[in-house]
Amino acid sequence: MCLILFSFEPKLNNQLVVLANRDEFYLRETAQAGFWEGDRQLLAGKDLVAGGTWMGMHTSGRFAGVTNYREPGQVVDGAESRGGLPVGFLEGNSTALDYLKRVEDKADRFNGFNLLVFDGKSLGYYSNRSASGPVLLGGGTYGLSNHLLDSPWPKVLKGKDALDARLKASPRPDATFLDVMMDNSIAADKDLPKTGVTLEKERLLSPICIQSPRYGTRCSTVVHMDQSGPFLFAEKTVVPKGLSPDTVIYTF
Repeated sequence: MCLILFSFEPKLNNQLVVLANRDEFYLRETAQAGFWEGDRQLLAGKDLVAGGTWMGMHTSGRFAGVTNYREPGQVVDGAESRGGLPVGFLEGNSTALDYLKRVEDKADRFNGFNLLVFDGKSLGYYSNRSASGPVLLGGGTYGLSNHLLDSPWPKVLKGKDALDARLKASPRPDATFLDVMMDNSIAADKDLPKTGVTLEKERLLSPICIQSPRYGTRCSTVVHMDQSGPFLFAEKTVVPKGLSPDTVIYTF
């Protein structure tokens, strides 16, 4: 997962609204979102290479998502799969903060990551590239890409504004919110972050929806959760094109 936009409103039944894009190489084998065999309460897409997920939810009211931290030349082969971090939270019953503290204890086993977890009441965030440690987040709109939470990358700033505008116009999210994640406009060079890749690659990676011959946005997801229910999980497959159905919608 390479971009997660989310709004959290504790005063509105602990409402959590998430818009997210998963960016990945097109050849990496992936299963479309659905309830997992062996755990019919876990709803997520599945990475068929390492067996984890980039984002998912549980019928008990739990949510988790992970993004990689961009650090060219510092990726360690043989590190544990970051996709196991959301699964561990979704399948357990720990509070958000307790789980993140346990992850912090073993953070050096993984390449750089950002982890977002929601236990139905508390929303927590942790990155093993931040000195701050695990934190619980207050109400507000946030953006998370391949740097730390709310780093002012163009796609993060644009995406947060778009999510706020959409929620103002339609307070109850539905699958049409996925339109926000289809913006493929490239940021101006003056606004691009400097993450250690070439300028050409910074441009390629700058849109909300990335498009290139071998790598880009594979799917877009919208999640809506609050204590009054029902929950919504909708995922649109962008690549491969022509998947039938290309959009799956679950409410429960």
